Amino acid sequence: QVQLVESGGGLVQPGGSLRLSCAASGSIFRIYTMGWYRQAPGKQRELVAAITSGGSTNYADSVKGRFTISRDNAKNTVYLQMNSLKPEDTAVYYCNAPDLVNGLGSVYDYWGQGTQVTVSS
Repeated sequence: QVQLVESGGGLVQPGGSLRLSCAASGSIFRIYTMGWYRQAPGKQRELVAAITSGGSTNYADSVKGRFTISRDNAKNTVYLQMNSLKPEDTAVYYCNAPDLVNGLGSVYDYWGQGTQVTVSS
C-alpha cells in the first residue's frame, strides 16, 4: 500500500511564505516524477510544478520566480517552497506521483489527500 501525505498548508498573509511537504510511504521501488497540483473553488485542477528524479523541473507560468520545487529521493519526499504568495494562490494543493513503481513492479498514478493554502489578510 502506497500513500502520499502532504503537510505544511495553512493561512498566510499576502507576500508571505509557506513550505509544503509530501512524503511517499509504503512498498515503493522507484518514483520518477513528483509534482504539485492545485484546485481553487470552481476551477479545474492545474499543475503548479513538477520535478523528475534527475532534478529537472517545470513550473506553471503563474508561479515562476515565486515557487521552488525540490525533492529528497532518499526520503521519497517532495517540497514546494512558496514565496511572495498572492490571494490567487489560494487553493487545495495536491501532491502527485504519476509514474510511481511499487514493490511489485507495477506503475500507478498516486495522489495525496490535499492540503489547504489560504492567502488572505
